[in-house]
Amino acid sequence: MSHNQLPHSLPAPCIVDNGIVVNKDDMRRLLAALNRVSYIHSLDHQVQSEGEGVVLDVFLDPQQATLVANHGIYLNVQSFDYLHLHQSPNYETYYDLVQDNRLLRLVPLNNPLQEDVTAQNLDEAALEAMLSEVLSAKWDVQIDDDDCPF
Repeated sequence: MSHNQLPHSLPAPCIVDNGIVVNKDDMRRLLAALNRVSYIHSLDHQVQSEGEGVVLDVFLDPQQATLVANHGIYLNVQSFDYLHLHQSPNYETYYDLVQDNRLLRLVPLNNPLQEDVTAQNLDEAALEAMLSEVLSAKWDVQIDDDDCPF
């Protein structure tokens, strides 16, 4: 075999709605798409805490902790061994972050498809409102300049 020939490599995994993700970059990409979630934190199958929050940051850093407090969630994928994707009976995907006997379940509370439409509508309305304010402020300044004796 010559050095120019590469050995046959396996294709990258393909996971759709259900499966186990061990690659930290893949975990980070999946979690970064989350916004509002409900969470359940369990140790040895005993619920320790649960609530709702917003995923504010997703990162990879062996020196920092995953933090959940005051409805803010900071996820360090280095805190977990793997991410298990599940699909609920109504076909919604939820996420189990697993590390030994610890499980942090994240259930999205928002639908990204609906948010895109809402965000577009809000962006257009917000832009129109800002443009109106800018033009109004410019006219006010021009009027003030005309009245000013200096």
